[in-house]
Amino acid sequence: MMWEVLTEFDPAVLLTFIGAGILLNLTPGADFIFVSASGISGGSRIGMAAALGVNLGVALHVVMAAAGLSALLLAWPLAYDLIRYAGAAYLLILAVQAWRASGDLGEGRAAVSIGRAIRRGFVTNVLNPKTALFVFAFIPQFTDPAIGPMWMQIVVLGAIFLVFGMVFSLSLGAAAGVFAHVLRAKTKLLNRLSAIMFTGLAARLVWE
Repeated sequence: MMWEVLTEFDPAVLLTFIGAGILLNLTPGADFIFVSASGISGGSRIGMAAALGVNLGVALHVVMAAAGLSALLLAWPLAYDLIRYAGAAYLLILAVQAWRASGDLGEGRAAVSIGRAIRRGFVTNVLNPKTALFVFAFIPQFTDPAIGPMWMQIVVLGAIFLVFGMVFSLSLGAAAGVFAHVLRAKTKLLNRLSAIMFTGLAARLVWE
């Protein structure tokens, strides 16, 4: 059933989703800071453990979004429009924050052991309300009622997002120690690209 839903997506939509997801993972937010800081301070193994914890948190958010959003839409059809506009507003806030952000990678926020890195990565992600709101704002843009149940589409798209996010974050954690100076130098550029992307997604939410 999941495979059938996946094959029903327009390839262009999937490519857009994957590309946007990759850019989202490049955003120097809380998860980016924690993973890179863990890698810089503790080495590749600690950085990769932090990445695993973060992605376990993202997985929980996706499951919660699939369950909560589908139930909300069944109970109140107008809820989708409210989520859409709230998501657009939040994306614009993120755009402003990304544009104004400094290049600090927050090195003091690293973990010191593999177990602690996984736990802190998970907690850092799960306890960040912005992550849950962002999942609600981002993934539903790429769903189509004609394809199948909303919750199933969110799970499928969430799994795709997780796969690419895991690859990126594991790579970031492993390489952070070696490329620390490069990451600092590129953070401002990544912030600006993220701001432009967030603005475009907000416009799509409002005008779709």
